[in-house]
Amino acid sequence: MASTPVHLAHDDLSPNADTGAAAAAVRPTVLLVHGHPFDRSMWGPQVTALGAAGYRVITPDLRGYGQSSVVPGVTTLDAFARDLAGLLDDLGVRQVVVGGLSMGGQIVMEFCRLFPERVSGVILADTFPRAETPEGKVFRNDVADRLLAEGMGRYADEVIDKMIAPATIAARPEVAAHVLRMMRSTSPEGAAAALRGRAERPDYCELLTGVAVPAWVVVGEDDVYTPVSDAEFMHKQLPDSTLTVVTGAGHMPNLEYPDVFNAALLTFLQALPDV
Repeated sequence: MASTPVHLAHDDLSPNADTGAAAAAVRPTVLLVHGHPFDRSMWGPQVTALGAAGYRVITPDLRGYGQSSVVPGVTTLDAFARDLAGLLDDLGVRQVVVGGLSMGGQIVMEFCRLFPERVSGVILADTFPRAETPEGKVFRNDVADRLLAEGMGRYADEVIDKMIAPATIAARPEVAAHVLRMMRSTSPEGAAAALRGRAERPDYCELLTGVAVPAWVVVGEDDVYTPVSDAEFMHKQLPDSTLTVVTGAGHMPNLEYPDVFNAALLTFLQALPDV
């Protein structure tokens, strides 16, 4: 499906002299893709850590989310992936380490399918490669209908304890507040379009076996949406991958335990060849 041109709001952190600009000239650029129904602010702790380590980090709002254009209807994963390639073209970036969480991870897999020559490394966080089931297609379309009819508020309240672990909500209420803010501020039209497109996603299991670059698979120990078994499956499918399970985290370990997540992320990136 052709992708309607859209404006993608984004942050592009290029390290300055204080954070190692000389090293950044040969380090890979990192593109981080948020999940549903969030925005680019979910990567705040990673932008800070990677910028301090001298990496260039690009974090866009996907179409329909955050400050990017909203296109009602159906947004397929290939439309998201082509949007990202267009953004990289605009920024003059040829190759990236591309990472995503949940829906963002599925967009990363689609990006690898369409643009393998642009990928120098892959990060798959709390995501799943299989195609949607018939029951899942009905469910996603029903949720899309509901969001259009009701807005995002009730939905956000209902899923917050699945997005992050209940223990995180109790111990770090500021994280829960951030996640709720992202969900409640998302456009219902954009979220619904993504849900309808995601219901039609292809199966990426065979694709993973042909990924020719290093990959990092990470998952929260208590993720109820994409459990550890999903991450273990992807780890086995990928020819060159490492697996990290973040103890005590739910679906968003990058926000729940950012220090643990960032340490493993930097270890992965530092092992990649310079470009």
